[in-house]
Amino acid sequence: MKKLWKNLAYGSALVAVSVVASATTVLVMDAERDDLDEIAYIHPHQSTALDYGFQNTAYSHGSKPVGAAPDLTPAAESSVLAVVHIKVEKEQQSSMSQAIDPFEFFFGRGSGMQRRNTPVVGYGSGVIISNDGYIITNNHVIDNSDKVSVTLNDNRTFNAKLIGTDPSTDIALLKIDAKELPTIPFGDSDKLRLGEWVLAVGNPFNLTGTVTAGIISAKSRNTGASASGQLKAEAFIQTDAAVNSGNSGGALVNAAGELIGINTMIYSQTGNYAGYSFAVPINMAAKVVEDIKKFGTVQRALLGVAGRDVDADLVKQENLKVNKGFYIGDFSEISAALAAGIEKGDVLVAINNAPVDNFGQLQEQISRYRPGDVVQVKVNRKGTEKVYKVTLKNVDGGQGVIKQNSNAERLGAQLRALDSQQLRSYGLSYGVEVERISSGALKSAGVKEGFIILTANDRPIRSVSDLNKVVSQTLEARGRSQRLYIRGFYPRSGDVVAYDVELK
Repeated sequence: MKKLWKNLAYGSALVAVSVVASATTVLVMDAERDDLDEIAYIHPHQSTALDYGFQNTAYSHGSKPVGAAPDLTPAAESSVLAVVHIKVEKEQQSSMSQAIDPFEFFFGRGSGMQRRNTPVVGYGSGVIISNDGYIITNNHVIDNSDKVSVTLNDNRTFNAKLIGTDPSTDIALLKIDAKELPTIPFGDSDKLRLGEWVLAVGNPFNLTGTVTAGIISAKSRNTGASASGQLKAEAFIQTDAAVNSGNSGGALVNAAGELIGINTMIYSQTGNYAGYSFAVPINMAAKVVEDIKKFGTVQRALLGVAGRDVDADLVKQENLKVNKGFYIGDFSEISAALAAGIEKGDVLVAINNAPVDNFGQLQEQISRYRPGDVVQVKVNRKGTEKVYKVTLKNVDGGQGVIKQNSNAERLGAQLRALDSQQLRSYGLSYGVEVERISSGALKSAGVKEGFIILTANDRPIRSVSDLNKVVSQTLEARGRSQRLYIRGFYPRSGDVVAYDVELK
């Protein structure tokens, strides 16, 4: 405690010195009096960089000192009312030892292990975004849940309905049956500036209504944590506001009390906060939840390019004429950019006049559009700037809006492509997992949760869109059997199974 108070006292001294050094009116204390006399218009000498031999600007913009901290109390007091506590309940399979039958051990079926379902409870945060009960949170908070309950700041608790999820941005939309709820107004995450003060509001370590402060330390950050084979949309806001377990899905707000991000992840080697946290920009998250509410699924527009960020090595290697941007090294199988006239070796530098310095900024810009939207793409080609009008495509290569995934409804399952760690552990090159199953064609055929689909009608299934294409083509094949033959395996047992699925 002594060390703590010493540090606090030292911090207070620094603040006091800072105030005196930047003041135009100085308050001084008479040594023989207890009151304060005001001495107006005293201008203490302000050192500049020139005093130290450097060519630099002054330490202030006009009359406003650089780094002056705003009063964050109104933002904190209002935003905490609209941040909720989320409790997630689900069952998880666990193994327990049992007596081994020697006959079964040597001749099959005997493993000495018995599986049982164990109840698991998890916690997270969410943000009320409309006063009729819509709540935004992280997908990983509610993933695979059997029951989700929401506790408001006034301690009322509601069962929540899952409206939809988007694993690519780690965003989920919930709904509770309530009215006249407090909300946080949306801000504009595009206007954020480095060094701007922000607040992280959530429930770390299951402590409800916790507020921490920090600054914006980076924008459009791509963490590189995307799993291969999975489409990820990463353009995180990076802050140094303390975020810990339980903060996921909480609010990142600016000094005006506006919602500018959804807290999602931290950078840590221990599992606890280590100095950096990341949030999904609200401009990206808002479009995702709007799509989920309106269409039932996210309308993800694709440019259809592959490549890397421009750096010094690439500039030298390819003799580029720009030092930043996204270098286009290849195109997808069906590419909107290629169709518009963009070529390999071009450096993409802007989308609709918004600068693109790296892949994170490119993702952030494209994420706000839908298939069929036309964007102006500026590229630098060997020193010459060219602008192309590109009509963005959907995940199936078309330009139309994808409605509520009728294939998913027909199959009656929530599907997810395996991440790189799972592929490696299973020894696979591709596969799609049946995460959750309800009434539908797969359940009728006998498929159970956890099944890994490898092929459908003898075609490899590398992504959910691959399976959707096979289903759509099968349904459109008139005069032929509308049946889906899927083959895969169950990781827990290792059993390889084939199913004959009737598409109704």
